Amino acid sequence: MINSLVQPLWSVGALGLMTAMNLPLPLFIGARYTRSKRRNQFISFVSGFSLLGMTLGTLALIVVMSVMNGFDREIKQRLLQVIPHIEVIGEDGIGDWAKLRQQVESQNGILAAAPYVDGDAMVSYERGMQGVQLRGVLPQDLPRISSLSEHMVLGDTSSLAQGEYNIIIGRLLARYLGVMPGDKVTLTLPQLSVTPAGIYPRIKRFTVSGVFEVGAQVDQQLVILHLADAQKLLRTGKRVSGVELRTRDMYEAGELAKHLEGQLSQLASANSSPLTVRDWSKTQGSLFSAVKMEKTVVSVLLMIIIAVAAFNIISSLVLMVADKRFDIAVLRTLGLSRGQVMATFVVQGAITGWLGVLMGCVLGAIIAVNVGAIVSFWEQLTGLQVFDPQVYFISHMPSQLMLGDVLVVAVVGASLSLLSTLYPAYRASTVEPAEALRYE
Repeated sequence: MINSLVQPLWSVGALGLMTAMNLPLPLFIGARYTRSKRRNQFISFVSGFSLLGMTLGTLALIVVMSVMNGFDREIKQRLLQVIPHIEVIGEDGIGDWAKLRQQVESQNGILAAAPYVDGDAMVSYERGMQGVQLRGVLPQDLPRISSLSEHMVLGDTSSLAQGEYNIIIGRLLARYLGVMPGDKVTLTLPQLSVTPAGIYPRIKRFTVSGVFEVGAQVDQQLVILHLADAQKLLRTGKRVSGVELRTRDMYEAGELAKHLEGQLSQLASANSSPLTVRDWSKTQGSLFSAVKMEKTVVSVLLMIIIAVAAFNIISSLVLMVADKRFDIAVLRTLGLSRGQVMATFVVQGAITGWLGVLMGCVLGAIIAVNVGAIVSFWEQLTGLQVFDPQVYFISHMPSQLMLGDVLVVAVVGASLSLLSTLYPAYRASTVEPAEALRYE
């Protein structure tokens, strides 16, 4: 009895010193309760489990969000090596594309512009058929407008000579069809030809002259041919579908596209039909929206781990209040108000939660930065492959740690920790000194 009474009195004496140093009493008492030994070891276990749960939840959320960011960045960089950053499209095609190209290339931030013709077709060979997107380009413009030449596995882009009816296809498409450079494939267009013998779909045989590999979905869907061959095949005459642009910074393409839209009236002077400007975020919007949705869903699911840890904080504080009823009564008798008692337990629970969030953020950031090396070490150690190059486009674990994600996780974790302390702290403030000391 005397020892249990001396302990709070000593604390109050120390609190007087802290008050003289202008430190809040609840902050000191709550911090001291956090590191003090428990008479009930189960309370220590629950409190430690809360700290561990908050740490693991925060760590897992930061690592997963960083990996999702890495996949998003990897897909964007690979796709934008082949697809245009910005497209200026004519509703009925573009006739005087040379003048239009000259106009758009004079804009700040635009590195190069080139005409193109696109359409849909079905490519077939002995082993099967596949729907593809045709894209007619000028071979001399390819090094300026994309890095396709750097990703050629077989052949060269210079093989796209006018009138030769050569095509370049992706590695996945070549593997699916079972073709090599020199093989002839059949392109079937969604158009009909009327002949004396009847109505037939338009068919043309092309020779595979090259194979590229970017490491994205375009390896299975994109077919490159000469601009003049595409114009003749799709019957566009001298007109092109549009002009594709390459920007200095692909992440500024959206702003540049909006700037070009403001000058559509001037650009349209080179063409009789209306012009539309769109950047890669619109042409590939469904893909990146799906990646963003996946990141959001996974993040919300992993938030449950943090929420469970917050519930553990509630449990530990409720038990702590029951364990410290005598101390609360003595402190109330010595002059602490209900608000100060409540603030004391809020501080104690918040310290547990915030410490877990801090540890989770630090450890999560370290793992997120080094997750690629960790996975590679594990693969070397076990001989297993996380991403089989024959199945997946990406053969390594990408990761991109973003400060914004860490801040969001930290704020959410800290907020849940703080909210979880309110009910137990309120229960502590309602303890009546006379009732608590009656049976002591």
